[in-house]
Amino acid sequence: MAANPVRNLILEHAGDRDLKQLSEYEAVGGYGSLRKALETDRAALVERLLASGLRGRGGAGFPTGRKASFLPKPGETEKPIYLTVNADESEPGTFKDREIMFATPHALIEGTVIVSHAIGAETAFIYIRGEYLTEYEIIRAALEEALEAGYVGPNVLGSDTSVTIVLHRGAGAYICGEETALLESLEGKRGQPRSKPPFPAISGLYASPTLINNVETIATVPDIIRLGAEEYAKLGVENSTGTRVFSLSGNVVNGGNYELELGTPLSTLIFDLGGGVPGGRELKAIIPGGSSVPVMSADEVDTPLDFDSMAKVGTMLGSGAVIVIDDRCCMVQLGLRVAQFYMHESCGKCTPCREGTRWMVQILKKIEQGEASHGDLDLLLDVCDRILGNCLCPLGDAAAMPVASYVAKFRDEFRRHIDEGGCPFGGESTLDHVLAPVEQHHAHMRAQIEVPVHELA
Repeated sequence: MAANPVRNLILEHAGDRDLKQLSEYEAVGGYGSLRKALETDRAALVERLLASGLRGRGGAGFPTGRKASFLPKPGETEKPIYLTVNADESEPGTFKDREIMFATPHALIEGTVIVSHAIGAETAFIYIRGEYLTEYEIIRAALEEALEAGYVGPNVLGSDTSVTIVLHRGAGAYICGEETALLESLEGKRGQPRSKPPFPAISGLYASPTLINNVETIATVPDIIRLGAEEYAKLGVENSTGTRVFSLSGNVVNGGNYELELGTPLSTLIFDLGGGVPGGRELKAIIPGGSSVPVMSADEVDTPLDFDSMAKVGTMLGSGAVIVIDDRCCMVQLGLRVAQFYMHESCGKCTPCREGTRWMVQILKKIEQGEASHGDLDLLLDVCDRILGNCLCPLGDAAAMPVASYVAKFRDEFRRHIDEGGCPFGGESTLDHVLAPVEQHHAHMRAQIEVPVHELA
C-alpha cells in the first residue's frame, strides 16, 4: 500500500478525542478561527473564501466565496440577511455530514458563526434531516455549550456581532435537500422547489437575502481561517482545492468516511483505503457521487477525485458518496431501484419529473421481467432525454442521468434481458450485494451512537 493518502482537516482529532465536548474542541484550537474572524473585516472574509477556492460540498460544487458575494452587503438592504445550513443529507450512499455532526459538532457551529459574521447574518438556521435524531441531539447539546461560553448569541465574544442559531428538523423528504424546497419547508410550507430567478441570494428565506451551504462546506471554513486561504488552496488540485470527505460503501472491504485531498485517484480510495472488492469478485462499476450521478465503468477507476476529472469522464463528484459495484450486480435492477426511489421522492410539481419517473419505472420493470422489446430501450432513453433540463429542480435530472448512463455503458446487459426474456443474473436480487454494506455501515453507526444518545437523555 502507498503512503497514507488521508488528509484530515475537518475530522482531525475526531478519532482520538471526544470533540462533542466543548473543552475537548477548545483543547485542539477550537473557536480560535472565530476569534480571528471577528477581528477581520467582513468583505475580507468573503475574499478569503474566494481565494481558498472552496467549492460547495453538497453536490453542485459552486464556488462558496462567489456565492456569498452575491448577497447584498449589510446596510445595502432593509431586509435581514440569513444563513441556512443544509443538513438534510438524503442522497443514497451519503453519510459524511452525519459523521461531521456526530463527531465534531462544534466545527459546524464555529463555521456557522464565522460565515454569519462574514455576510452580516444575525440569524442562521441549521435544517437537519429528520431521521438524524441523534445528530440533532448532539448539535443541540453542543449549541447550548457554545451559547453559554459566548461563542453564539448576542455580542459574540464581546464583539459587535450577534448570531442566533436555530435548529430545524426536516420531515424525511429528499426534495428538501434542494435549496429552494428547503426554504419552503423552513417557512412551514410544503417542500417544493421555487422558480428561479429570483435566486435565494436576492429573495430567499422570508423573501430576504439568504446564503445556503451544506454541512461539510460550512465546517470547512474554520480550517480555511486557521490555515489561511493561500495555504488551503495549495491542498488538492487546480479548480478543486482542499480536502473532501468521501463516503465509501457497496462491494468494498472497508467502507466508511475518508477525508482526502481532492485529486486523489479513485483507485486509491477503493483499493488502498477500502481494501478492494471482497471475495475475489471483479469490479464492475462505480457510482462516484451518490445515486444521482452517472456511473463509471471499471476501466475508469484511476480517475482523480476532483470536479474537472470527473466531468471529463461524463460524471460528477456529487455528494461524495462512492458506491462500489461488483460483477454480481444487475444494472437493470440497479436502474429500476434508482428510478423507483426518485419516482417516490418526486414532489410532483413538474410534469416531466412526475410523469417521466413513472414511465422510467414502468419500462425498466418490463425490461427486467423480459417483457420488453428493443424499441422499449430506445423509449427509455427518449423519456430520460425529455426529463433532462426540463424541471424546476435537479431531482428529475437525478433520476434520468444515472439510468441513461447505465444504458450507455452496459447496453449489452439491457439487450440480454430483452433477448433472453428475463434477467440473466437469476431471480434473486443481486442488488442486495451492493446495498447490504450500506445498511451494515448505518447499523454500525447506530451502535456507535447509542451511548451518546443515552448520555444526552
